[in-house]
Amino acid sequence: MRNQILVNAGGVPLPTADKDGGAPAKRPIYQTKKSSKPAAHGAASTKPEEHVEAKEKQEEEQGTEIDVQNLRSPICCILGHVDSGKTTLLDRIRGTDVQGGEAGGITQQIGATYFPAENIKERTKELRADAKLKVPGLLQSLKQQSDDVQIEFKWRLTDIITQFKEQGLNTELYYKNKEMGETYSIVPTSAVTGEGLPDLLLLLLKWAQKTMVEKLTFKDELQSTVLEVKVIEGLGTTVDVVLVNGVLRVGDQIVVCGLEGPIVTVVRALLTPHPMKELRVKGKYMNQKEIKAAQFFKVAAPGLKHAIAGTALYVVENLDYLEDVKEAVMEDMKSVMCRVDKSGEGVHVQASTLGSLEALLELLKSPEVDIPVSGIGIGPIHTKDIKKASVMVERKNEYATILGFDVKPTPEAQELAADKLGVRIFTSDIIYHLFDQFKAFIDVVKEEKKKEAEKEVVFPYILKILPKCAYKTKDPITLGVKVLEGTLKVGTQICVRQKKFINLGEVTSIANSYGPVIEGKKGQNVVIRITGSNHDEQHMEHGIDFEDEDELVSNIPRNSIDLLETYFKDDLNKEEWKLVQELKSSGCWFKNNILKVRPRFPRSVCLPQSNILKLNP
Repeated sequence: MRNQILVNAGGVPLPTADKDGGAPAKRPIYQTKKSSKPAAHGAASTKPEEHVEAKEKQEEEQGTEIDVQNLRSPICCILGHVDSGKTTLLDRIRGTDVQGGEAGGITQQIGATYFPAENIKERTKELRADAKLKVPGLLQSLKQQSDDVQIEFKWRLTDIITQFKEQGLNTELYYKNKEMGETYSIVPTSAVTGEGLPDLLLLLLKWAQKTMVEKLTFKDELQSTVLEVKVIEGLGTTVDVVLVNGVLRVGDQIVVCGLEGPIVTVVRALLTPHPMKELRVKGKYMNQKEIKAAQFFKVAAPGLKHAIAGTALYVVENLDYLEDVKEAVMEDMKSVMCRVDKSGEGVHVQASTLGSLEALLELLKSPEVDIPVSGIGIGPIHTKDIKKASVMVERKNEYATILGFDVKPTPEAQELAADKLGVRIFTSDIIYHLFDQFKAFIDVVKEEKKKEAEKEVVFPYILKILPKCAYKTKDPITLGVKVLEGTLKVGTQICVRQKKFINLGEVTSIANSYGPVIEGKKGQNVVIRITGSNHDEQHMEHGIDFEDEDELVSNIPRNSIDLLETYFKDDLNKEEWKLVQELKSSGCWFKNNILKVRPRFPRSVCLPQSNILKLNP
């Protein structure tokens, strides 16, 4: 099967030793393109231009031979959904237990492991032996599986292939895939038994041989990224670096992105983990004088305390270009700073690396979460971060909060936040747990504010005047009504919807068939008394200023509209919100506009026509 993989991919077989235990076979020479057959003798072009073009074309087709010694190691990225088993799979290949030491069993940061070719070969043998040991008679048992199990396997495989197809990806089982590059390979594996892992490693090797020869050609131009910033006992602050191309040496002058500006320093030590060991896990390191790509390692140098993980690392060979390099290295921070709320209102976010910070900012910015951010930081939470967050205490107290992802506050910062400035600190090694903590806090705050708002908010209601139920047409007006929408409460202002929301007064009492009540709910018939609070309201009259056909609605003040939109958005139905929007657009909350009401005089008083005209300009 493994030979079939190589045949399908067109890869070069791995060099193996002679049967007698001799030296390995000669290492292959890679070519970027297959050489074409030489042109027939005497087939020269009749024109010099054509001759030159033919020669250039022939040289291009022959390709450039690349010595395997000039190739760097490929960098393989393991991608997948959270908690899908990526670290467990790597643990099985390495023979480690990194996943067991992770918070919540979920990897929170980027890690790296160097796999030398000889170790891959040896580990593949061990994995094959483990699989045979743990699953004796595997092939025989597969043959004896029931038809139902085989049908289910085919159904599941077809379902997976179909889902990939819907995303625009063609997939096939790795040993059936004859169109590598156009069709993606599916390799069934088990991190528990080790089954499929040798085939997965072989697939990666042959794919690199076939398609990545040019990309893996070593280049002198440095290309590297800072993965982590850590304090190592005896070395101080160090940075974990992945070197994609180029060479880094002890004594090189480097520039990295820092929280307080670009950091220019000199490499003091280069430390690599032992082969097949995770870079993030503490252990013994090997000192190196220089490191050639591709490799993962630690860099020890002065002044790296404020270095930002996830940014590029540059080497300065010519001091004339130092200022240009310093400007280029800070470009990575610009994309992060643009996510900070320009209004200055929001929580303060702190994370261990730039990548972790970007992940948390992306989560907070999503529509489902939508939490504004007023400030950011990378590294442990210090007193200066507490002081920045305390600005929100007076502006919006719930945002006087620091969300720390994979970071801890210093004792001084913890004391200052809790005892003096009133800043809350939520920390977690798992990004979703961090959000859950803050969401639970916000829910409690909202519930408390909602209870306070209920004391002063005016809810929308719509009333229909019942026919022949105007028991008193003048102040205090007494009417029989039906509650069409909302809840009618004593003490709320009431107005006429069809008369440009003219105010009638305040609902001073509500009664039903059994006596006085404090509210009338949707669908109930009640009798209400409306008492005017000023001269104009006291002269309102049923049958003159409004009729039975008019709807009576609550006159909601502006502050109540804001409270409804903030705390009671889910408590109102569509019709009630329609009424709120009408009131909001009309601007008629508690407005006593004399021009909307005709002047009131006792019926026994007759004024000259000229006086009436003066009152009604």
